[in-house]
Order: sequence, then structure tokens, then C-alpha cells
Amino acid sequence: MKFNTKTIHGGQEHDPAYGAVMPPIYQTSTYAQSTPGGHKGFEYSRTHNPTRKALESAFASIENGEYGLAFGSGLAAIDAVIKLLKPGDEVISTNDLYGGTYRLFTKVFEKFGITFHFIGMDNAANIEGYINKNTKLIWVETPTNPMLNIIDIKAVATIAKKHDVLLAVDNTFATPYLQRPLDLGADIVMHSATKYLGGHSDVVMGALMLNDKSIAEELYFIQNASGAVCGPQDSFLVLRGIKTLHIRMQRHCENGKAVAAFLKAHPKIENVYWPGFETHPNHDIAKAQMNDFGGMLSFTTKGNNYEEAIKIVEMLKIFTLAESLGGVESLSGHPASMTHASIPKEEREKTGVVDSLIRLSVGIEDEEDLINDLKQALQ
Repeated sequence: MKFNTKTIHGGQEHDPAYGAVMPPIYQTSTYAQSTPGGHKGFEYSRTHNPTRKALESAFASIENGEYGLAFGSGLAAIDAVIKLLKPGDEVISTNDLYGGTYRLFTKVFEKFGITFHFIGMDNAANIEGYINKNTKLIWVETPTNPMLNIIDIKAVATIAKKHDVLLAVDNTFATPYLQRPLDLGADIVMHSATKYLGGHSDVVMGALMLNDKSIAEELYFIQNASGAVCGPQDSFLVLRGIKTLHIRMQRHCENGKAVAAFLKAHPKIENVYWPGFETHPNHDIAKAQMNDFGGMLSFTTKGNNYEEAIKIVEMLKIFTLAESLGGVESLSGHPASMTHASIPKEEREKTGVVDSLIRLSVGIEDEEDLINDLKQALQ
């Protein structure tokens, strides 16, 4: 089954009760039992819910995985992965990553004796120098948030397997439409399903996909024991969103390319960060491991002027100034004061997250309207 068909049919069955094409919303917390322990596969909705189960099957299918798990948020999914570790373990993470991930690692899990190393992974060979007997996990984002850095998943997977270390990849920016890390050697794939998988800015959810049965069983245990699950209504919404992922991503990519080209040619713009440019660092790797280059991009204005950046995002009319990304509508953001404010300024700026950086999530509106909106704001 090819990807476009998988988004609609992958892992899905018609409802056995009445043949409903879409899985019903099972808005229930508990299930009748004929005798203690005698049930039809569901006993309590924190543990299992039919609507969530349908979504988790779809998650696994679109990432070419055997197992899928749905959580109450992307951070809840990351939290579950780090709970595979114990005090004394070490994690190597990319140094350009979502601010909430950085906050979870440094403000929550460091207190429990887990050490995190944040390093540049543009050259995968850099990782080797940080691996020791305590290293248990490599955490990768690619493309990264917000600098759109590209990391060679296959090369990192080779290093991880050589040292018997788990590799987890945050695939939120690319989605399975563009990139499938499990096929490239990753052990675990994570998504903030709030973004492109849901696609309509109306739900908060996280996802994990993987192939290893023993790791999956550990994660299912953590999911149930910690209880950070999503409800049936949210599960239904994301399942519905997945069914149009392929056609939405096609338009995101088309519009992203047009907006990136416009910004690159604009006299007020200093830098545009978009993996589709041949001059973008590791463009060749992006071309090899991605099917297209996505609808996420960041840019800076000349002079690195904070006030000017704020004025631009305030002046935009079609690009809504808001947290998040990946919805059908275009969004703008100022990472230094919004999504990445939890990262200390000196650490942010080392990776390029300067005060004039603006991040765009290019939606599926008309390309000309988006460019005209940017024109007027830049004037």
C-alpha cells in the first residue's frame, strides 16, 4: 500500500458493530465485563480506547512501523521516551531543538540524575566524541526547530547501532509524507501530532512509532502507568486529519518554496533558512532523505533588529502571530520570545536563534496572497 492510500486506509477497519467507515468516538471511561477480567479487549480508557486504538494503528502505518502510541501532547510523548532511562544515564541531543523539549530535558529530567549533552549534529561524526558507557539515547530533530538544520538520520543510526544506543527522531517538521526515520534506521519516531498530523490547529496530541516489540511494551506500560493519554474526541480529530495529510503537505511544500524564494530575493532580508536551497547546509542530505522540503522556514532581517522583527510579525494579516505550526492556516512566530524563550539567550544565539529571527509555518492558502502579505509587512 503506497503512502497516499495509507493515510486513508492504513491500519483501519470498518466498525464491526454497524460498518461505520470512520471509527466512532467511543466517549466512555469504562466497559462492561461479563465476569471479572472477561471483556472484549477494553476495560478502562486510560489503558485502551477503541478510537485511540484506531488512531495508534494509523500512526504505525504511516511511519512504516509496527507499533503506535498516542499521548496527550508531544511533550508527554517525549516524557515517556526519557522514562525509559534511569539515573546516571546520558542523552546526546541536537543543540537546535524545540524550546519545550529543552525545558523538559534540563528542568525536569536533569533533577533525576540524567545528563544531557546538546551538540551540533550537522556532521554526524561529532556525536562519537560524546558517547560513553552511560550513553543510552541520541535525540534528533531534523529539520530542526527553528533553524531548519538537516541531520543525516542514516549516519546517526549507524553510530547508534555501533554503540548499542537508542536513536529517537522528532519528525514533526517533516511528517511521514516527507521523511520516514524508521526506514533510515531510527528506533523511535516522535511527532507533535498537534501540528501537521492533526493539521487544523484544533487539538493537542503526541505520537510515538516504532518497530521493536520490547521497547513498545515498555512504552505502553509507561503510557498506562503515567496516564498522559489523549481522549477519544481528540483521537477522532487527528485520525480525520491524517486522511488529508498527503494533499495538505503537497500544498505546504509548494507554498513554502514560493515564500522562501520571495524572501531570499527581498532587499531587507539577511538570511532565509529553508532546506530546499542548494546553499542550505546539508541540502544534499535533505534531498536524499526527504521527498520534498516542507512548509517551515525561518528568516532574519538585515541589522538583526529586535524591534523591526516584532513590527513585521505584528503587521502580518494572513500569517497569524501565534504559537504552534503545521495547520492549514499560515502562522508566524518570534522564536526568541515565544517558542524558544525557555532556552537561555546565550544558548539560543549560539545556534542562530537571534532576536531578529522570524519563523513561518506556511499554510495552504493562495500563494499570491501569502507573498503579498509579506510584502506589505516588510514595507
